[in-house]
Amino acid sequence: MVASGYIIGTYPPGRCSYPFGDCQAGDSEIEPYLAAHNVILSHAAASDIYRRKYKDKQKGLIGMVMQSSWIEPLRDIPVDRWAVQRAQAFQIAWFVDPVVYGDYPPEIRQLVGSRLPTFTTEQREKLRSSLDFIGINQYTSFYVKDCMFTPCNSIDSFLGDALVYRTGERDGIPIGEPTVESTFYDVPSGMEKMVMYYKKRYNNTPMFITENGYPQGNGVVADVLNDTSRINYLQGYLASLAVALRKGADVRGYFIWSLVDNFEMLYGYTIRFGLHYVDYTTLERTPKLSAKWYKQFLAEGKESKPGIKLLNRTSIMPTAERMYDV
Repeated sequence: MVASGYIIGTYPPGRCSYPFGDCQAGDSEIEPYLAAHNVILSHAAASDIYRRKYKDKQKGLIGMVMQSSWIEPLRDIPVDRWAVQRAQAFQIAWFVDPVVYGDYPPEIRQLVGSRLPTFTTEQREKLRSSLDFIGINQYTSFYVKDCMFTPCNSIDSFLGDALVYRTGERDGIPIGEPTVESTFYDVPSGMEKMVMYYKKRYNNTPMFITENGYPQGNGVVADVLNDTSRINYLQGYLASLAVALRKGADVRGYFIWSLVDNFEMLYGYTIRFGLHYVDYTTLERTPKLSAKWYKQFLAEGKESKPGIKLLNRTSIMPTAERMYDV
């Protein structure tokens, strides 16, 4: 929200400046860091209040949810590998490093310098004890190319001072199976890699996959209901998540986006993520093939030992194949 609202200006309050966006007012080089600083301090304040007044009675947990696309270097060269590190710092570590370690990541401090606000000693102490889990919204992956040391025709405005070019293709070949959303690709391996990034960088802080899902367009109802592409997507990402679990990642839960088709923040009613089809005129809900598959997947998992149904892709595939015959 900070990047969209204060770097590129596509979300409220719609503030930005050239070359990152075209807004009536704003400063994309200063305001995003002030806004992010206040968001982080607000998290620390809310967490502190909850822990002092409510946690003992309610036994709740405090977390932070991050939009987390996996990123690969466009070229297998050092500058693009460093570009990946910068991009991940601006996408994730900008917000999570302070609530785990009490300060901004060195990758950002090195690039932003005096434009980056500082935390007081008291604020750092509050931040270090403000997080019980990390929520991961993981949908897709993309490539980045370095634009700091190599020429680029354009840079990715959303990642701002990371100075990278973002793309879903390498030499005309997409990073994964394309979907109806132009920047959304089916890349199952990105789930494991993203979870392992969090595991390594944040000392295996408990994690929840808070969002993972597949987009469909509006079309013939029968085709939308027969959503085999969504089943294939979920199979791949769950199998990839299982690999991370076997490697010791402390993932406590997984949530599909979403139970039903709904109004999407970026796309309105033009894209459907639901396991259940919604007729937006009558509001009638109809289970898609993926809903039947997922129900059976969960039922079979309960009959097995915990985690067995997530061991590998082959343990998931036969279930979906049976569902295709329904």
